Amino acid sequence: MKKTSIWQADLALLSVAIIWGTTFIVIKKALADVAPFTFMSLRFTAAFLFMLLVLIVKHYKSREKLITEDLLKAGSVIGLFVFLGYALQTIGLKYTSATNAGFLTGLSVVLVPLINTFITKRLPSTSVILGCLLAAAGLGMLTLQEGLTLHKGDIMMVLCALAFAFHIISVSHYSQKHNALHLATFQIGLIALLSTCITLGQPETSRQIIWSKDLWIALLLTSIPATSLAFFIQNTAQRFTSPSRAAIILSMEPVFGAFFAWLWGGEVLTTKELLGAALVLLGILIAELRE
Repeated sequence: MKKTSIWQADLALLSVAIIWGTTFIVIKKALADVAPFTFMSLRFTAAFLFMLLVLIVKHYKSREKLITEDLLKAGSVIGLFVFLGYALQTIGLKYTSATNAGFLTGLSVVLVPLINTFITKRLPSTSVILGCLLAAAGLGMLTLQEGLTLHKGDIMMVLCALAFAFHIISVSHYSQKHNALHLATFQIGLIALLSTCITLGQPETSRQIIWSKDLWIALLLTSIPATSLAFFIQNTAQRFTSPSRAAIILSMEPVFGAFFAWLWGGEVLTTKELLGAALVLLGILIAELRE
């Protein structure tokens, strides 16, 4: 495979990390006006309808088969992991800061190569291992409080990171076999379905929505750019790079998350947290340049 293709894929994944990094603070603000699963239902339903429209137009022109059994299976597996990740992340944001949420979610950078080692029975390269360790150290400096304690929301974010780690690995596996647009559409559709079912099963008081400015901003940002577009880019780019490399690049998401939390939310970054962000970036550079 040409190196330029790998670099292009890595840059595409970096753009996804930037997009996702903007979402932490805007979602946290929006959750003051809407329940977590109601927000997820609105976000992913809007994203699914947009993707479905694109898919129908593309299918009409190409006449290729729209749905297959293997595609439904792949979309369901990936969609389930993403649903668990976003459910834990969205709920956890009610109990922790946007900065903590971003960096604990980034723990997937360590979990992906560990899980992938058991699956493939092959150790990742030295540069990837070193990059993961540096990124993990940086994430710890950015997230952990004095005494290395974790709050309720932080524990949810650790479980969220585990779900996203399996998401990254499953995308790398299935993206080799299926069209990226089809794969992204069906996984988004499953998340929308599960979120809506849970929302409808809640008491009416929990489903009440205050259509505030913060909620509209969050929905506009997360539905199309951070879901439809980002998922399509990820499913396309991970065909050309390894799960471990993808995880390291996507670990930049919390770095951007902390930046936007400072820029838009007034959250303060300490010297320790800035040093942690630098270690995450260093880990990415080592994994990229050495390889």
